[in-house]
Amino acid sequence: MGAALRAWRSRARPEDVGVPHRGARRTPGLRRDEVAMLAGVSVEYVIRLEQGRARHPSRQVLDALARALRLSAAEREHLLQLGGLTPTVAGELPRSLPASVHRLLQRLDDVPVAVYDAAWTLLSWNRLWTALFGEPHQPGRARNLLWQLFTAPAEDGRVVRTGEERQAFAASAVADLRAASGRYPADPAMQALVADLRRASDRFAALWESHAVEPQAGSRKTIAHPEVGLVTLDCDVLTVAGADLRIVVYTAEPGTAEADALALLRVVGTQALSS
Repeated sequence: MGAALRAWRSRARPEDVGVPHRGARRTPGLRRDEVAMLAGVSVEYVIRLEQGRARHPSRQVLDALARALRLSAAEREHLLQLGGLTPTVAGELPRSLPASVHRLLQRLDDVPVAVYDAAWTLLSWNRLWTALFGEPHQPGRARNLLWQLFTAPAEDGRVVRTGEERQAFAASAVADLRAASGRYPADPAMQALVADLRRASDRFAALWESHAVEPQAGSRKTIAHPEVGLVTLDCDVLTVAGADLRIVVYTAEPGTAEADALALLRVVGTQALSS
């Protein structure tokens, strides 16, 4: 919690929280006394929290700090988890698909669909997803979205992104992983993934240390398909309640060229059009 509070304090801009300008600052963000003033607590208590010496803060105090630091709803929930005020999961994150999700995959056979666990490891996919992205032959860690993103930047699963889009997607993916790590603090595979990514990628390490927390949201993605060319689709991320899985669905507006491309892929599947 101390590391998170320090990171959130350093990113907060005084002008955004109504703190008057008081000359040059040696470090970015808010000072501890400013956070204390905004939250209505003592400076000494803020110091104790950041140093890990105040282990049982009240919900009232954490809510006040969340308001003072302008935390998002997801970051506030993460702070409450770090403070021991909301439950975490004692065991490992779910990595198996309930029967209902299997049935959903079978029903949604006219759009590309894939299922990931909370750490963004690919678990299952349907035929049209394979037609769009290719068969995922990689074993184990290589099927993790963040591992691929930060250790194999040239291999982006046929998704086309600008440099700015890639940076934004990387930040959102790490923020979502940070949220999952707060829910499953004792999951050994999650801990190993984070540790290995921090060693493998300075960019991941910097994003992880920012302590940003935000669920992955939907977007529009452009896929470079070897047969049908560039296809821009809506990508929605659905969460399975109780199982903490992510169902990723790609769709196109009816009557568009993208819808025609998906219709063609439904017919040809993974076969080359020239065959």
